[in-house]
Amino acid sequence: MKIRSILRIALLATPLFLASCHSHKKTVEVQPQPVTPQVMEQTKFIEKVNSTVQTAQFVSSKLKFTVEYGPQQITLTGNLRMKRNDVIRLQLMAFGFVEAGRMEFTKDYVLIMDRINKQYLKAPYNYVDFLRNSGINFYTLQALFWDELFVPGKQGVDSTSVSRFVTTNSGGEDVVINLDEGKMSYSWLANEQSGRIKMANIAYRDSYNGNTQLNWDYRGFDKMGSKLFPNDMVATLTTPEKEVKLGIKLTYLGNDSDWETRTTVSDKYREVTVDEILRRVMSL
Repeated sequence: MKIRSILRIALLATPLFLASCHSHKKTVEVQPQPVTPQVMEQTKFIEKVNSTVQTAQFVSSKLKFTVEYGPQQITLTGNLRMKRNDVIRLQLMAFGFVEAGRMEFTKDYVLIMDRINKQYLKAPYNYVDFLRNSGINFYTLQALFWDELFVPGKQGVDSTSVSRFVTTNSGGEDVVINLDEGKMSYSWLANEQSGRIKMANIAYRDSYNGNTQLNWDYRGFDKMGSKLFPNDMVATLTTPEKEVKLGIKLTYLGNDSDWETRTTVSDKYREVTVDEILRRVMSL
């Protein structure tokens, strides 16, 4: 497969993932739960899950990035660099040494660069309706990469948010954690003993257009400091028309902090719009 075709699939898969998580729900006022033994038990388990979160400020790693789309499967290598509560950056390499594309997620915007064709997309989260209306933002993406719980639209899970989760024993060694908001539902599968999350799911229910879901599986972990960090993840997007699977494998996990946390786009690059990117995705 030509490098242009490979890069096209890899770079355009991410906006498709983001576009899938849309919702047009209204804000619902959350009523506090009464403090019962069941609520106390749920709160204790959520606190256990939160205690497994990696505390390092910087995470860096070599990256193996696999995209499966229909009969097509491609693999790229690259680098992953993250700064806690600030930025997530994936650099995709061609031939093992040439940067072909870059995806950068900050607290304020999404940047996707196609270095082969010298074009880019840069848009704030609140500019994209389906991200703003569903509460999907930087902190949601960070939680998925870091194997954490999240509350849509919030920076993290604080003491006032814990009561919004509902836990159910799956009948085995795992506990299901649910958070429902209108047409959106969020769920996690966590080990009862360790509290470590094994799977996250974001689902959008639409009886007219069909349901869409993003499933994020954690298949492996590696030691980083005193805690573990996910190093083998598979994200699967399923829509009524398409299924895209992204594999993310990390090696040589570290805490490199010697890098610029923001990318400057050269004047030689042509900016494309969100609509243009989505049209290309839908035509794949």
